[in-house]
Amino acid sequence: MQREIPYGSWPSPVTAAAVSAASGRIDGARFVGDEVWWGEGVPEEGGRTTVRRRRVDGVVEDLLPPPWNARSRVHEYGGGSWTTGDDGTLYFVEKADQRIWAVFPGDVPVPRTAPDEGARFGGLSWQEGRLIAVRELHGTTKVPRRDIVTIATTGPWRVVDMTADTDFVAQPALSPGGRHLAWVAWNHPDMPWDRTELRVGRLADGIVAEWTTVSSGETAALQPVWLDADDLLYADDPTGRWNIWRLRLDADLGHEDVAPADADTGGPLWVLGARWFARLGDGRIVATRTDGADDVVVIDPDTGDARSLGLEATSNVGIEDVSGTRVLVSGSSAASPPGVWLVDAASGASERIAGADAEWEDEWMPRPRAVTFEGPHGPVHAFDYPPTNPQARAPEGELPPYVVFVHGGPTGHVSGAASGKITYFTSRGIGVLDVNYGGSSGYGRAYRERLRGTWGIVDVDDVAAAAAGLAAEGRADAARLAIEGGSAGGWTALAALVRTDVFSAGISRYGVGDARALAAETHDFEAHYLDGLIGPLPRDEQVYVERSPLSTPDRFRVPLLLLQGAEDEVVPPAQSEAIRDALAARGVPHAYVLYPGEGHGFRRGETIVDALEKELAFLGAVFGFETPDVPPLALS
Repeated sequence: MQREIPYGSWPSPVTAAAVSAASGRIDGARFVGDEVWWGEGVPEEGGRTTVRRRRVDGVVEDLLPPPWNARSRVHEYGGGSWTTGDDGTLYFVEKADQRIWAVFPGDVPVPRTAPDEGARFGGLSWQEGRLIAVRELHGTTKVPRRDIVTIATTGPWRVVDMTADTDFVAQPALSPGGRHLAWVAWNHPDMPWDRTELRVGRLADGIVAEWTTVSSGETAALQPVWLDADDLLYADDPTGRWNIWRLRLDADLGHEDVAPADADTGGPLWVLGARWFARLGDGRIVATRTDGADDVVVIDPDTGDARSLGLEATSNVGIEDVSGTRVLVSGSSAASPPGVWLVDAASGASERIAGADAEWEDEWMPRPRAVTFEGPHGPVHAFDYPPTNPQARAPEGELPPYVVFVHGGPTGHVSGAASGKITYFTSRGIGVLDVNYGGSSGYGRAYRERLRGTWGIVDVDDVAAAAAGLAAEGRADAARLAIEGGSAGGWTALAALVRTDVFSAGISRYGVGDARALAAETHDFEAHYLDGLIGPLPRDEQVYVERSPLSTPDRFRVPLLLLQGAEDEVVPPAQSEAIRDALAARGVPHAYVLYPGEGHGFRRGETIVDALEKELAFLGAVFGFETPDVPPLALS
C-alpha cells in the first residue's frame, strides 16, 4: 500500500552509497582466448580503473590490484588505456606516470616505456602482432606533439614514431598483412566532430613512407576498419548523419555509403577508445545507430540491409570487440547501470556479464518518456523521468519538483537510460528532465551545429523551453524547477539562471562561469573549441564578456550549489570560486564544496556520495521539503 507523503520526502532504498557502487565506468572490453576482460572504474577504491576478467568457470577477478590505475591523460580525457597481446599479456597506461606497463595474469607489472614526465600514451591497441598507441609529448612546443607509435614488447625500451604531421591523430588501423596504416587526423581550430581527415599511408619498415587523404577533409570521418588488405570501412557524415562508408584502394578510391540511415553510427571523439562498429567473422557489420536512443544493428555490407538486435542497452553504447559472431557491447539500459553485454549476432541472444548491479529492485526505476518541445530555435529533445516509488504517493493536487539535467560537452548526448543518480531523485519524489539541447550529438550534424557561434544562447533557450514546456503540460511544479549541469552543462545552467526566470535553484558541478578564462586556461585539446562555439579571440572578446554568467553577477538571484574538484585542469577551481564570491557579495544563498583529489568529473566513492547527498539536501532546503535520510545543508 502506498503512503501519502509530499514529493521530495518519499522514503527510498536508493542510497547515495548504492548509487556510487553502481556508478563504475566501463573502459573497454576484449575477448582474450575463452575469457572476457574489461576495464571498470572502482569508486570505493579512489575511482581507480582496474582491468577484470571473467574466467571460463564464470569467476570474476581483478588483474590489476590496488594501487594500479589504468587511465590515460592524452587529450586530458584519455581513452584506450589498455589492451591485450596474443599471448594474454595485459598492456596498460598507469595514471601516475603515464608509462605503458605490461603484466601477465599473476605476475608483477613491468614498464615497457622509459620514464618521461612529458610523455603520455593512449588509444592502445594490438594489431598484426604489434602494440600501437597514440603518444602525446609535452614540454617542447606550445602545442604538444602527437604521433602514432609502436612500442617494443620485449627487450630494451623502444618507441617508434610511425607518423605525425598534424596537431591530433587518433584511431590507427593496420591493414591485414601490415602494408598500410589508416588513421584520423585533424588540426586546430577544428574539433574532431567538426572536420577531420581520414588518411591512408604505405608502410616501409614499420613507418609511414607516404600517405594520402581519402576523405573530403570537410567532414568528420572516424574509425577506419579494414575488411581486407585493400578494402576499408569508416564512419563519415557528408549526408549530415554519420553512416558507414566503404573505400576500395584498388578501385580509384571509390566511396560507397554501405547502409544509408537517418541515424548516427559515430559520435564526438572525446576519448581515444570509442568504437561504434566492427566487422563480424562472417563479413557482416555490427554497429550502433543513434537517433535519440542507441540501437545495435547487424548490417549486410553487400545489400545494405540492417537488422536490429533489440539489445537492452540503449545509452552510451559502444562496440568493444568481436570474435566470430560474438560481440562485446558496453553501455547502459533503462534498468541497468553501465555494463558489458555478450551478444550473439547470429541469434540475437544477449547476456549482461560485467558491471555493477543495482542494489534496488526494478520497480524503483523510472521509465523514460521521450519528449520533444518547441523552442525558439526549433525542436528540443529530452527524456522525462517522473517520480517513481511503489510505496509512496503525493497528496492530491501537489505537482512534483523537477531537476533539469544539462549534459556536458556541449556535444554530449543522453539516451533515455535511468542512471542511479536519476533514480536517487525520482524515488524520493523529484522528477528529472534530461535535455538534449541544440548542440547535442545523436540527432545529426544540423542539430549539433545549431550551437555554432551561439553557445550561451541556444542551449539556454532550449533548456528553458523544455522546462517551461513540461510545466505547461501539468507534469511539474513551475515554482520548483531546478537546473543542474557539469562542465559545459554547468555553463548552461549558470547562464540559464542569469538569463531566464524559469528556474528557482541551480546546481553547478565544475561549471564554466567565465568564457575568457576558460579559453586562456584550458588544455590543448579544447584550446580552440570556443572558436566554433562563440567565436575566435581576440576578435569576439566582447561576445565572450556578454555571454559569460560572471559578467552579470547582479543577475544571480536564486540559491546555488557549487561542487568543484580541487585538481580540475579543464575548468580550474578559480571559476567556481569567482561565482561563490559573486554570490556572497550579492547575499544570494549558496554553498561551495571543494573536493581534494578530484579532477574534471568525480570518480571517488566518497565524493560521489557526499555530492549527491548535498544536492538532495540543497533541493530540500530551497524547495521546502524534508530530507530525513541526509544531513541538512547550511546555505551561506
